[in-house]
Amino acid sequence: MGLYEKILNREEKISLVGLGYVGMPIAVAFAKKADVIGFDLNEAKIRAYRNGQDPTKEVGDEAIASTTVHFTADPSALKEARFHIVAVPTPINQDKTPDLYPVESASHILGKNLTKGSIVVYESTVYPGVTEGVCARILEEESGLKCGTDFKIGYSPERINPGDKVHRLENIKKIVSGMDEESLEEIANVYEMVIEAGVHRVSSIKVAEAAKVVENSQRDINIAFINELAMAFDRMGIDTNEVIDAMNTKWNALGFRPGLVGGHCIGVDPYYFIYEAEKLGYHSRLISAGRQINDDMPTFVCDQIVKQLVLANKRVRSAKVIFFGATFKENCPDVRNSKVMEIVTLLENYGIRPVLLDPEADPEEVERTYHYPLSTEKEAADADCIVLAVAHDVYREKSLQQWDAYFGDYPVNEKVIIDIKGILNNNEVRRAGYGYWRL
Repeated sequence: MGLYEKILNREEKISLVGLGYVGMPIAVAFAKKADVIGFDLNEAKIRAYRNGQDPTKEVGDEAIASTTVHFTADPSALKEARFHIVAVPTPINQDKTPDLYPVESASHILGKNLTKGSIVVYESTVYPGVTEGVCARILEEESGLKCGTDFKIGYSPERINPGDKVHRLENIKKIVSGMDEESLEEIANVYEMVIEAGVHRVSSIKVAEAAKVVENSQRDINIAFINELAMAFDRMGIDTNEVIDAMNTKWNALGFRPGLVGGHCIGVDPYYFIYEAEKLGYHSRLISAGRQINDDMPTFVCDQIVKQLVLANKRVRSAKVIFFGATFKENCPDVRNSKVMEIVTLLENYGIRPVLLDPEADPEEVERTYHYPLSTEKEAADADCIVLAVAHDVYREKSLQQWDAYFGDYPVNEKVIIDIKGILNNNEVRRAGYGYWRL
């Protein structure tokens, strides 16, 4: 009887190492079919899960409260499982090189608690070669076991889209790979327990690693193209979103919109490809250029805010600017690599101390990550400028009159609206006479 059958019969357990936006939903999904250990070093997070709270808002409090996942911060509990899934973040360093510390640390912890006959599957985004060349070596060193003989490894890139209630874990096809045919079949069978859309087997771990990096690099390049158009059209006096609306009437238009590219995937993963390619002597031109354009967008938006304040006869240094949205994307509490926060920092160089609101973000997380406080609705008044930075549903539902209530008692032409996400109706706002700019 293989490991898959034993898991199905609850004779063996699955472990999830890392319980964030990716790992926790996977743990909850598997717990409907198998015995699952959910491990994370963050004891506060573990307490929240045990109390039936979902800080990620990915599955909801009710699902957390009813799940059978054994949430723990005790690494020794990993010894009870023989199918391990590692889903920790893989950020970048200040110099844009890959920061493998989280995945290496997770490998050290798991290696110390690895038992013979186990399969370890990595979901963390890495450049091709990390799973076999870095992680497997650490597992061997810590466990004293031999990879390929005593335990096996695989890679299955995470494809969860935080905040997306349509494209969920279960209905997104899963790429799976293993170090050999036997491990590939075991891994594929286990994932098929919860992935309704099925799995896509690839021939090697490196192919699976590359597929994940390429997915997000492709999106990054497409967004960079639209962002470059937006910067050019701004000088031409052309509304970018109207151009895109016109372009999208053709069947093969891709539908991308200009915007800030942050978060833990699209704004990070291309650098993993760039790093490994340059190690091998190939300088990426297109992907590097796309990354540069998207990294420059906070500066472009900051300059536009200052420009619009000047055009509205506002004293920039004393202007009250209110940001609506701090997360990296809409309807999601994740603030990692938020480009909104980069704009806030840039404005501080002009002597502006923006007011920051976000009903989705955790105030403690924002304070801990950026050392910046979230304000309340009561503090959001007498604005010279409001910045619609993130398209949360609650913001999309507001009328122009509701947005107007945040301004001070000024003539309408002295009220500046910066609409990064194109939330408002362009014609309506301009007809009303506001100082309006949208990306």
